[in-house]
Amino acid sequence: MNKWSSHSSQRARRPKLIVLVGKTGAGKSSSANTILGRDAFRSAGRMSSVTKECSKETGEVGDRQVTVVDTPGLLDTNLPELTVKREIAKCVNMSAPGPHAIIVVIKVGPITREEMSTVQKLEEIFGKDAEKHTMILFTCAEGGIEKMLEEANEEFRKILQRLGNRYHVFNNMDKSDRTQVLKLFDKIDEMIKANQGSYYTNYTYQQVNEMLADRERKVRDIFEKKMQEKEASLLARYEEALRALLIENLTLEETVLEKENRIRQLEINRDRDLKETKRYFSALQKDARQLIEQIPDFENLEGSIKQYA
Repeated sequence: MNKWSSHSSQRARRPKLIVLVGKTGAGKSSSANTILGRDAFRSAGRMSSVTKECSKETGEVGDRQVTVVDTPGLLDTNLPELTVKREIAKCVNMSAPGPHAIIVVIKVGPITREEMSTVQKLEEIFGKDAEKHTMILFTCAEGGIEKMLEEANEEFRKILQRLGNRYHVFNNMDKSDRTQVLKLFDKIDEMIKANQGSYYTNYTYQQVNEMLADRERKVRDIFEKKMQEKEASLLARYEEALRALLIENLTLEETVLEKENRIRQLEINRDRDLKETKRYFSALQKDARQLIEQIPDFENLEGSIKQYA
């Protein structure tokens, strides 16, 4: 293998972050589950538990790490404006510093006006250059794609051309067919190569990445302060209990040894509580990035994390 193909292979194995968008019922969550090879996301086929908010899961495809951001029907006309604003903000947060691929999921069948607007409105969410990093994923049980493309109207053909005629087909009824997933990533790798090996980013993503880094530091500092306050409160409570125990007179039934055992048990409980408190807040600090991705920048940070501390 020459050094160029070696570099290309190394790039292909690097972690990938992809975002799935499309209208409700198109098969976004099912496609995300097919990609990861497990039921990581709630899909419309499982009772009524269709995706209501952005979520992110990580897994492996082939020899690479893959992170998938699943979105609700961000462009559905029946969603309240505040909900759309919140979920778009969370989507950008979760995909910062930028996705390698934006996948528009469309169910095989007659192309609707709403589905065409999904592609056209990508710019509103991701910015004007997002099309270079976008492809369409058609979902179906079996076949039908050729006929669908033949019967597609001129407007949709132009949309597909704008996306470099990049598309793929999934049969989400057969998650064990890993070939379809590997072929999707072959196409994603080709798209990344055409984009000079880079993920998609713009000024908005750069701002979001800086904002997330700043908020992450603030959240870690908040949790550090909360941990110190909690530890001080625990120590004060146990020291008071210990002092009370030390000055307590022995009862007729209690021996010196029994009192020493009570003191020792109190110290064991104190150390155990302090250790668990430290573990709890350390875990919160470690997961600070994941936590703040769920909080749009227009929401109060301290108020949003109050439930954890």
